[in-house]
Amino acid sequence: MKKYSTFTKEQYIDYIKLELTGGVLELEISDEIIGKFVDASLQEITRYLDTVTYVTVPFASCIDLTGFEDFACSAVTNIYRTEGYTGDGGSSFQDGSEIDPMYAQSWMIYSNGGSYYNLNNYIYNYLAYNTLIQIRNTMSTELDFVEDKVNHKLYINAAYDVPRFITIQYVPIYRDVSQVTSDYWIDILKRLALAHTKVALGRVRTRFTQTNALWTQDGETMLSEGNEELKELRETLRTNSLLFLPKD
Repeated sequence: MKKYSTFTKEQYIDYIKLELTGGVLELEISDEIIGKFVDASLQEITRYLDTVTYVTVPFASCIDLTGFEDFACSAVTNIYRTEGYTGDGGSSFQDGSEIDPMYAQSWMIYSNGGSYYNLNNYIYNYLAYNTLIQIRNTMSTELDFVEDKVNHKLYINAAYDVPRFITIQYVPIYRDVSQVTSDYWIDILKRLALAHTKVALGRVRTRFTQTNALWTQDGETMLSEGNEELKELRETLRTNSLLFLPKD
């Protein structure tokens, strides 16, 4: 069972050919050329693609991004811990992580023999614990990071205990159309590649004119449709890109 949608280059080509021929006519443009228009369309929308992916790696204050296979990163957008402060189910005292006092008290209340005795003390401890967290965040921001794009380094600050693993959320570099898994972007890519192919096909069919022919080509119509669709799609991409502020 597939977890996401994906289109191969061959499927994009088949879609474009079906739209332009109805499965009956033949195109003057080869599949190889149509494939180049698909690749060119991917390059055009790359600057707008913001779909993120994740990778979990061993934590280090400085991570070399070139050291991970298939990690082609356009921009790191966020950093997450893979474990809470109370660990992953093992002993919290062994790995040095802090224990939320309210979390510990909840076990005492609902376990056999538990009661509300001295609950106020635990609430005060909890408030003190939150105050400590706020002070630490003021002095040193938890999971603050800086990406060095030139040297492909990622610097991460851990305000509390040092985690064993860290999850990096990033926008990947798209090198192949099969990497596009969002239904929205697949649709944009299909329509953009189709528009580019229409423009090329229209120019081919209007390269020469026949003055005494009994029939005429639809080159002018094809060229007009392609240019209009390109203009509309580019305006949509430009407008949508103004809805958020990219993190550089």
